[in-house]
Parts: sequence; structure tokens; C-alpha cells
Amino acid sequence: NDANEFIDIVIPTGIGEARNALVVRTADAVIAFPGKYGTLSEMAFTLQAGKPLISVNAWSLGDDDVQAATPREAAEMVMKMAKERR
Repeated sequence: NDANEFIDIVIPTGIGEARNALVVRTADAVIAFPGKYGTLSEMAFTLQAGKPLISVNAWSLGDDDVQAATPREAAEMVMKMAKERR
């Protein structure tokens, strides 16, 4: 196990785009940071799964994502969403 101490569930790499779907399906919400097509696919999987998506200067998907200026703001938004769902 090469994951750091903060990782609860290790998701193996080397499984291509399937990893992105696994990451999204196990998440309550997704915060996207600038990236390439892998980030875009994770964002698309998130929207298809009907889960909250917050973008921090990542791909803009129009009305389908919420934009945050900083990682802290994104985390606060996710926590607020989680609280509202309870």
C-alpha cells in the first residue's frame, strides 16, 4: 500500500477511465481542480451520477457546475451541501 496515512480506500491505478468512474461513484461530492481530459471525464461522470460538482478553476460546464474561487471555499460549499441533505 503506497497511499499516505489520510487515505481510507485505495483505488488501484492502471485501469484507465474506469478509475475515474470508481472515484466518482464512491464520492458524496466532487471538487475538480485544473486538469486535462481525465478531470473532464470525472466531472462528466459526476454530473451523470447526479452528485454535487464544484469546480476550482477547472473546466467550466456551464450551468451544470458550481464555481469556487479557492479550495477552502469549495470545501465549505461541500460541507454546507452535506448539512442541507441531512
